[in-house]
Amino acid sequence: MKMRIAGQWRDAKKTAEVRSPYNGEVIDTVPVASAADVEDALAAAEQGAKLMAKTPAHERAAVLKRAADLCEQRAEELAQIMVAEVGKPITEARGEANRAAEILRLAAFEGANLRGETLPLDALAIPPADDKLGITLPEPCGVVVAITPFNFPVLLVLHKIAPALAVGNAVILKPATATPLSALKLTEILVEAGAPDGALQCITGGGGAVGEALCKDARVRKISFTGSYAVGEQIARAAGVKKMSLELGSNSPCIVLADADTKLAAESGAVGGFANAGQICISMQRVLADEQIYDEFVESIAAQAQTLKRGDPASEETKLAAMINENEAQRVHEWIGEAVGGGARLVTGGEREGAQLAPTVLAEVSPKMRVFHDEVFGPTIGVTKVKGLHGALEMLAGDAYGLSASVFTRDIGNALHFARAAKCGNVHINWTPLWRNDLMPYGGVGKSGVGKEGVRSTVREMVEEKTVIFHGARK
Repeated sequence: MKMRIAGQWRDAKKTAEVRSPYNGEVIDTVPVASAADVEDALAAAEQGAKLMAKTPAHERAAVLKRAADLCEQRAEELAQIMVAEVGKPITEARGEANRAAEILRLAAFEGANLRGETLPLDALAIPPADDKLGITLPEPCGVVVAITPFNFPVLLVLHKIAPALAVGNAVILKPATATPLSALKLTEILVEAGAPDGALQCITGGGGAVGEALCKDARVRKISFTGSYAVGEQIARAAGVKKMSLELGSNSPCIVLADADTKLAAESGAVGGFANAGQICISMQRVLADEQIYDEFVESIAAQAQTLKRGDPASEETKLAAMINENEAQRVHEWIGEAVGGGARLVTGGEREGAQLAPTVLAEVSPKMRVFHDEVFGPTIGVTKVKGLHGALEMLAGDAYGLSASVFTRDIGNALHFARAAKCGNVHINWTPLWRNDLMPYGGVGKSGVGKEGVRSTVREMVEEKTVIFHGARK
């Protein structure tokens, strides 16, 4: 496949292979952008931003709606691409592909309904303002750079580019090196739907070179990135003074109290911890289980893990296939071994073959272990024993991350207390941390980043606010 730059599909002198994480086969090749390609993309985006800002909202919305129709028609094609390049089981891939059209339509609606407000200037006596009218006008940022991760190569691309286009920006999309094919297919769909030349460009290549060059350029006003904290920090240093949305991951905790429905906690936890091979920033990585139900929960979650069918991601029966590459699977395997060496108990799983890692449950996990305080990003759940909600909150008090957390309890008082006490952007009651609706505000605190996604929130992140004051003649 080719990159989209300056209204053209473009090759490059250098190409990179895209391989299946499951069997290592070459799926396709993509161009590796040069410095000249980056410059061409930036120059085209600068002109595209001027064009998009003048394009009426209803015309921008119409493009997104046509793209939504095309995504519906090609949902199976998008799903099969994700199976190939991510190693995502086909049932999960179809679920992601089927959300594409709704995100585009939602962005079309929210972008077309973006509005400012009137300002109550006369609420203050000084300075006098009874003869003045104040309003705010939302205006597009201009050139937006969207840098997306491998784990949801359709969903997280659209969460960035659809709202940005809806409000009149030009977007340069830089997809993950491991999964560029989904992004290129979405770009193709939006071009077919009528996106103007320069409005959307998709540039492929290494993040270290291409991503940094895009982020530090003065023509770029807004950066939206999803990925690791370390890379987010590099982007912030390179970018300087720009608008940024940075979603930087987590190690989401789940508390299971003594009065909880432990069966529900274990059944939902199997999805929350092992979906997409655990490669989700809000994956249920840690469970803090009350000592009264600890043994029961460990046994239940291990039993759930053992029922997950592993194998070819193209099979309808497969629930867990491969991680994104062998290096990542090896890293998680080493973390598991490190935890066991430090006193954790391997309840089930732990085996690795290439990029395939068995769903793993660890018990007796200590807060000193990496599997507790760092982001595992693999099919591993660690369980730690606590004394009630207070004990769990004390253990979580030093967390550096804060994206999503959950509690299982039948006590409304405990639920409310946890909702208020949890230092994170998303709180779930009686479900795992792994749940997201495309409309809800989504983002974290601390090392989990800054800014919010979710289509309505992202629309607001993709504009600048201008204040306009009309001064009347004083009597």
